[in-house]
Amino acid sequence: MRRFLIICFMLSAFGLMAQDKTLRVDYIFSGTDKTQEIALDEMSCFDGWAGRRCNMDNVPVRGNGQICMTAAATGRVLYRHSFSTLFQEWQTTEEATRLRRAFENVFLLPMPSGPAVVNVELYDFKGNVSASFSHLVDPEDILIRQINPDLAPHRYILKSGDPADKIDVAVVAEGYTASEADVFYDDAKKAIDAILAHKPFDRYSDRFNFVAVALPSNESGVSVPGEGVWKETALGSHFNTFYMDRYLTTLRLRQMHDALCGIPYEHIVILANTDTYGGGGIFNSYTLTTAHHPSFEPVVVHEFGHSFAGLADEYYYDDQFVEYYYPECEPWEQNITTLFDFSSKWDDMLPQFISIPTPQPEGDIWKHIADGTSEETFLGVYEGGGYQSKGVYRPFPDCRMKTNAADGFCPVCQRAIARIIEFYTAE
Repeated sequence: MRRFLIICFMLSAFGLMAQDKTLRVDYIFSGTDKTQEIALDEMSCFDGWAGRRCNMDNVPVRGNGQICMTAAATGRVLYRHSFSTLFQEWQTTEEATRLRRAFENVFLLPMPSGPAVVNVELYDFKGNVSASFSHLVDPEDILIRQINPDLAPHRYILKSGDPADKIDVAVVAEGYTASEADVFYDDAKKAIDAILAHKPFDRYSDRFNFVAVALPSNESGVSVPGEGVWKETALGSHFNTFYMDRYLTTLRLRQMHDALCGIPYEHIVILANTDTYGGGGIFNSYTLTTAHHPSFEPVVVHEFGHSFAGLADEYYYDDQFVEYYYPECEPWEQNITTLFDFSSKWDDMLPQFISIPTPQPEGDIWKHIADGTSEETFLGVYEGGGYQSKGVYRPFPDCRMKTNAADGFCPVCQRAIARIIEFYTAE
């Protein structure tokens, strides 16, 4: 009976959408370190909907922002989606204290069958709404541009089923010329194999489709502004984002989504054709990492932990300039805590009488685990995480979200990832 009711609810909710059609909404987020503004740039649409068809009115984690579509006539939530943005990261930089900047953001929504209201909210570090913007979407609006895409060259590395039923991940070439397409396809397979080799992705592989998209660049490699190197590439990515040497991102989100149009995708992994160490991952936006550095495999998995599952970095600095987390509120990321609402995190996974904070165990824990010690033995509340050495706690001494040397995700991160997968693919 429960399965029948869930199916009926899903069919009812999706019945309010134009069948198998995607609404793409482009926004500009702008401001300074203290101000945020949201503006509509353009709306377009194309055939097909690769997003989820279950849990349409909810999100698995809060994120740093949300977009919500409601039926104009009834106020019923048709679709809700959480995200983070490069704009919000930039707001924490020194540059934001003296300069106003604007960033592109693109969201894919199911096309409603009738007039709908779309509301976008951004949240500050304490979870309060810092900016919001609402506008009407009428599917009959003649200025919603219909896109009839020319498909980019692509091939499926893993196709488990119909995109309507699976989590669709596009692995995208950046800085590969047309003659380097085969190199890219090999790199894409390495990235996918690395992700699926990690728990819990290994046991959920049949819920994913991975498609490699060989976008051709005019030049090989990527831009490194710190060295005066600028390349003409498919997505215009570059190192030195926010003047940080290793931070590799693209600001051209409209260009990226234009290039992918017509290929079913929900999540994006961008592989950069370089051996320079670096990358980045933004929740429900994209992962970008370098494909030819020796640490490529663990880095792409780490960054996918950010972009797919919204996991926080578990490493920290003693001299962190920006305070991201505060003792009077609980982080939305599932793998760190300030202990403000620890019962919502991994409290239920801990053994009794655990010390908080938990002392760091001696030796290589992954060697102990390989020798037969249970991972759960090392679960605790270890101080240091989310870039802060004090006041933020992580669940494990070491984890894929902390170092490249870790053997995998800790049990808490594994559970968080599994929950996201199950949310997207409820059966």
